[in-house]
Amino acid sequence: MKDKILEKVEYTGVDGGCTASSERIVRETALEIRIDGRHFATAMLMATMEKEFVIGHLYAQGVITSAADIASITVKNNVAEVTLSGTKEKAGSRLVRSDLKVRKEDVFDCVRAILKSEVFTETEAVHSAGLFLHGKETVCIAEDLGRHHALDKVIGYGLLHNVDFSRTLAASTGRQPTEMILKCRNVNIPIIATKGVPTTLAVEIAGEAGITVAGLVRGDTMIVYSNPERIE
Repeated sequence: MKDKILEKVEYTGVDGGCTASSERIVRETALEIRIDGRHFATAMLMATMEKEFVIGHLYAQGVITSAADIASITVKNNVAEVTLSGTKEKAGSRLVRSDLKVRKEDVFDCVRAILKSEVFTETEAVHSAGLFLHGKETVCIAEDLGRHHALDKVIGYGLLHNVDFSRTLAASTGRQPTEMILKCRNVNIPIIATKGVPTTLAVEIAGEAGITVAGLVRGDTMIVYSNPERIE
């Protein structure tokens, strides 16, 4: 698997002198998404969990409302061919409906869980995301070049495995801009935790949507930017 996502390159190290050496770095792959034979988007990503990425991306964007809306999907030669079962694009909900509450200790554990990436340890070039049922049980952890794509992958995995998103916590590395919050809002994920920080607009949208955003989750401390009542 690592040969598919990592490639050895030659480089010159400069540290008082110049030394020729080599290391493995992450491959960046262009994946074209085609819906019913027409171009929909091209994503630059790490070539793992492509099927989950496509399904999660379409779900988070409101193109599909369930896995059943996809009649077929094939991924071959960097092209994802999707055939829909007559579904029209539909906007996601503007309000998350969930009574989920989690312990602060579980939030720390979820973020720690996504930081154990072997690819990041070797390359320092990927983001990770995880989906956790009740903020405890690992549903899926995925990696990608961008935090957005990593989140799409775990959303797609959850959709394929009939996960109730209203009972989940999403953990992510890096900052949390508006698009990350909108993805969670659209699929009804009530809590997102990150070692990074959100933007002001992300906090505003999360507050209005009923999403709890926990940022700077490091060690045993965090800052809860919105809807803190979900964390006990």
